[in-house]
Amino acid sequence: MRLLLVEDDSILGDAMQRVLQQTGYAVDWARNGKDADLALGDQIYDLVLLDLGLPQLDGFEVLRRLRTRQSNLPVLIVTARDSVDDRVKGLDLGADDYVLKPFDMPELLARIRAHIRRVQSLLTNIITYGPLVYDMSERLVMVDGKPMICPARELGILEAMLLKIGKIVSNEQLVEKLCSWDEALSSNAIEVYIHRLRKKLHPLGVNIITVRGLGYMLEKQSD
Repeated sequence: MRLLLVEDDSILGDAMQRVLQQTGYAVDWARNGKDADLALGDQIYDLVLLDLGLPQLDGFEVLRRLRTRQSNLPVLIVTARDSVDDRVKGLDLGADDYVLKPFDMPELLARIRAHIRRVQSLLTNIITYGPLVYDMSERLVMVDGKPMICPARELGILEAMLLKIGKIVSNEQLVEKLCSWDEALSSNAIEVYIHRLRKKLHPLGVNIITVRGLGYMLEKQSD
């Protein structure tokens, strides 16, 4: 899952980004409204955490422009502005939630999960491929009714391939899914995660095929 954090406070933004990344999210951090607006026009995200008091372009305008582009991306306003007028304006512009600073991080994480689940509930939540059963809302892989242990980046790679069954997933797509702007992930690192996943999937009858020069795809051994 990839999030956009829009926050101009460097101390708070750094703390939020670290906790979110430790939780397993890839997080891009925009420090002003203009950069946030550009990112939302160019990148694909699962959710936005949006401050209101931003330099260059305030949060309300970022939100207005996003909804003008007909985007249904979940937006959680996270702000110190506690007036009723600001809350009403934010929700009327299309925000999905309004969180006041200071906040408890466990509650914010729970709200993030809830909004992502809500969006995914509109899609097919369960992907079945061979013996693998993947619950998108819970980000959980089951095999014979038991969870398969997958660290966050391995799970991200597996999710990318399960969402494109029968299609090639490129190295670049995997890096984009797993990394935020300020992270670096080499092709060698992707190969390491692929190798680890192969060892887990092969006994289950599922292979990860390398398509030289293009990327990777899943293949059932019985195919």
